[in-house]
Amino acid sequence: MPDFYALDEIERIAVNLFYGWGYNFYRLENQLRADDLTVRSKVSGLLGAARASVESAESVFRAERLPPPSREKPRPDASAVLDAQTLEKLAAAIGALEGRIRAQPAPENDRMTQRYRHEAETLEKLLRSDMTLAARAEILRATLDGKDGGWMIENAAVVRDGLKAIESALRERGAALTV
Repeated sequence: MPDFYALDEIERIAVNLFYGWGYNFYRLENQLRADDLTVRSKVSGLLGAARASVESAESVFRAERLPPPSREKPRPDASAVLDAQTLEKLAAAIGALEGRIRAQPAPENDRMTQRYRHEAETLEKLLRSDMTLAARAEILRATLDGKDGGWMIENAAVVRDGLKAIESALRERGAALTV
């Protein structure tokens, strides 16, 4: 009969399972890997909020500036259409960046990787990169929060600069993984 309370046997089985799964819950590297996943998820959430602000502003802008066609005005104002497309492109760019951040890899936890790279050091570099990502994403979110479509159109260059800064941090993160 199995003894479900034999502590030595339970410990041996658990350790074998953990190592067989390639994971030990109590290693610093695993905590850092989990932190990296959490931070990237939160950064994606911040960018999702920024994208939602732009999409909401675009919806209001379209409702106000692009009325349904009428006999007097069968075609929409060309400049209003371009402005609405600017908002649409900004939202798409933010969404694409959000997806790229979610898809970023964490270093593999295998013997070959461990042979050539110190995993904890790499994960700490990633954490610093992720801190930069988080701060820049929050700045972008706060910049767009509560702004209307007109403000976003006038300041589209500022939004694009914010996206470039986030992409720069993303490239730095990728460089940390290739070292």
